[in-house]
Amino acid sequence: MTQNSVQGEQTRGGVPQAREGAAEGSGGRHGRRRARPRRKHRVLRWSATTLSVLILGTAGAGYLYYQHLNGNLGTGERSSGDSKAKKTAPNAAGQTPLNILLIGSDSRASDENVALGGSRDTRANPPLGDVQMLIHLSADRKSAAVVTIPRDTRVPIPECTDPETDEVYPATTNSIINTTLARGGAGCTLATWQNLTGVYIDHWMTIDFAGVVRMADAVGGVEVCVNQNVHDRPLPRVPGGSGLKMEAGRKEIKGKQALQWLRTRHAWGSDPLRAKAQHMYMNSMIRTLKKQNVFTDGGRLMDLAEAATKSLDVSEEIGSVKKLYDLSKQLKSVPTDRITMTTMPNVQDPQDKNHLVPLEADAEKMWQMLRDDVPFDDNGTDSGKKKTPEKVSKDPAAEDDQIGVLVQNATRSSSLGPVDGRARTVSGQLVQKGFARASADTTAGLSEERTVVRYPSAELEGDAQRIAKSLGIPLSSVKKSSEVSGVTLVVGADWREGTTYPKKSDPKAGDLPSTSDELNGADSSKCMDVYEPYQW
Repeated sequence: MTQNSVQGEQTRGGVPQAREGAAEGSGGRHGRRRARPRRKHRVLRWSATTLSVLILGTAGAGYLYYQHLNGNLGTGERSSGDSKAKKTAPNAAGQTPLNILLIGSDSRASDENVALGGSRDTRANPPLGDVQMLIHLSADRKSAAVVTIPRDTRVPIPECTDPETDEVYPATTNSIINTTLARGGAGCTLATWQNLTGVYIDHWMTIDFAGVVRMADAVGGVEVCVNQNVHDRPLPRVPGGSGLKMEAGRKEIKGKQALQWLRTRHAWGSDPLRAKAQHMYMNSMIRTLKKQNVFTDGGRLMDLAEAATKSLDVSEEIGSVKKLYDLSKQLKSVPTDRITMTTMPNVQDPQDKNHLVPLEADAEKMWQMLRDDVPFDDNGTDSGKKKTPEKVSKDPAAEDDQIGVLVQNATRSSSLGPVDGRARTVSGQLVQKGFARASADTTAGLSEERTVVRYPSAELEGDAQRIAKSLGIPLSSVKKSSEVSGVTLVVGADWREGTTYPKKSDPKAGDLPSTSDELNGADSSKCMDVYEPYQW
């Protein structure tokens, strides 16, 4: 464990989780498979066209096995927290990006997880989301980006309701992100990410220690690399450690050793470096699966399906084998050299050196690239998303002095406090421009990453756009919302000074911040350096 966990923060080291006991009750099918291997091979062959051909879920053994796989999956509510993120509008071809949040749980709720993760005394504790990665597939499915937020990062967490107990957890302004899983499940983690990034997230998946081991074994081994001999073990005054022990060089790992690699933190030197090691593992696993060509090998794909459905919990709208298979085909379509793994730009928390906070400008640039579906890589042909002409409302605006608008100060961010008086300053500017009915809201503690103008109904859309235009706010930031009763201008953390909204240049493909520590999916040359105390 790291020092911050000793100081009271619930930040146990962990990686991916699923549920225990998912495979129970399936003993009958094993005898059937042994007795009729040819029928199994025929009935259970996966097709690249459709999952029903894959399992022929019509009758007999195929149908029963299909139901067995569905029964393995655990499902839950997509979002259990308060979030305002909206789904991205389709592009000219009718395509939309796909965003999936992968959460690694450190749950010790089963004997298997206790054996793998230790900490028997914390078995009854709520799980923490110690690995959190957003997987973004571009609308055209030609590129993908993966962004990790390190587990010890402090962020605002919205109000969340536990879907199982109905317990309501109040919003917090500055809490460690891995606690979200204990405050309303994966749906709360998803809502936290949406509020932080402004990116609509379609689905979540969670996996636990045992799930990682199952998946690593099903893949058959993943190559990793270290530059020095490594042994991640307890040291004086530094308890914990994953147990990973490897000689320098390249090695194929699976099972428990794969889990140790993903959990290792001390030997790399920091939580962001742990994320880098995880990115190396994921890239290597993707390359391995592509080489195996599992989508045309019925037996291999069946083994992976068994492991995946036992290992994953998923948001309920993708809670079937067919939907997961369809999702995997979309992931498969992206070439490895168009996959970019990154870590959210971050800096040391000024309130606690053991924690992190987002590096505001760089992190916001990354989030904007995701929101605008701009590729993280530049393959020489993409120049970024073409700018869509702003849609002007057909509803005419009222006269300026008749438009009522409430201005709110939401300039507080995950790392910076609010700028006092921003609502008064901006509403005063509107009054000077002739919007006599502009007023300032005195509500404190609001937080919004991006400035937005909200309106409740179609007849006020023109008024809202008129307010935005007068201050230089792009019309793409004018949003219909049931949460307001009139036109409401929310001054966000991206507008901390001045009376005209600051112009921002559109991001270009491959133009990631230098602090994002990106890794290309086709790059197999990388090795991890080992922090000297953990060399042997």
